[in-house]
Amino acid sequence: MDRLTAAKVFVDVAYSRSFTATAERLEMSRPMVTRYIEAMEDWLQTRLLHRTTRKISLTTSGESCLKEVEAWLEQAEELTSSTACHEELSGTIRIATSMSFGFSQLMPALKEFMQVNPKVNVDIDLEDTVTNLTEQRIDLAIRIAADPDPSLIGKPIAICESVIVASPEYLRGKEKILKPQDLTQHECLGYKNFERHIWHLSKKNNFESVDINCRLTANETTALLHAALCGAGISLQPTYLANKYIQEKKLNPVLSDWKPNALKIYALYASRKHIPPTVRALIDHLTVYFQHHPW
Repeated sequence: MDRLTAAKVFVDVAYSRSFTATAERLEMSRPMVTRYIEAMEDWLQTRLLHRTTRKISLTTSGESCLKEVEAWLEQAEELTSSTACHEELSGTIRIATSMSFGFSQLMPALKEFMQVNPKVNVDIDLEDTVTNLTEQRIDLAIRIAADPDPSLIGKPIAICESVIVASPEYLRGKEKILKPQDLTQHECLGYKNFERHIWHLSKKNNFESVDINCRLTANETTALLHAALCGAGISLQPTYLANKYIQEKKLNPVLSDWKPNALKIYALYASRKHIPPTVRALIDHLTVYFQHHPW
């Protein structure tokens, strides 16, 4: 059997701890996964995995072999990349990103990339929580952060600025909001993945942190956007979502001279493996695309 494929199967099982999950990920049958693992064990002359009806775990030999097998796969990928650098890109890229950024900004960028590279397939996981790229076998994560996970390799591909907004319906008949502390007297909409609802704002050399009260919270930015649109309160929104509705006058900026902290948008991938040419090409494409398509 192909030793390169067998090595990829072994590494995948080592992290997924499931023959079934690896079979689905690598698009092969479960018996074929078993055969590749057996082939690896015959090749290395050692048992790599403990197999029971309930779980799969690495043997001591499997643990010691894993890093060496990963290094060997990385060398093989580098060799393949160097000899195929002028060939047409192909294969499947698994991407994890937030729902808000995925539907509003990433989809148009991916459409253009896939038109240029017709042999590339893309599979997207939409979630706002941090994804373990290794365990879930994600090739690339698009994340908005001040400090990305130090265990990952990342490249900034854009800047995420935010704006405070509310609908004309909500603001109608209320006193004008003139300073950041006025927000404490209003219904604010909170992102519940934060332990405390504090909005950090700056105006030239002045900085304020406002501890807001939130009766309505959600773990997804798009839900808070639509809550703001229907008049439920004041929301801190990324400009890549809010600008469209501000232009349509469905949302009004609040405290427009005070700026929320800007964050970087990163393309992240696991540092444990060499980045494939298709993934590298996509990162380069996203960097250029967002430079030429500001929101």
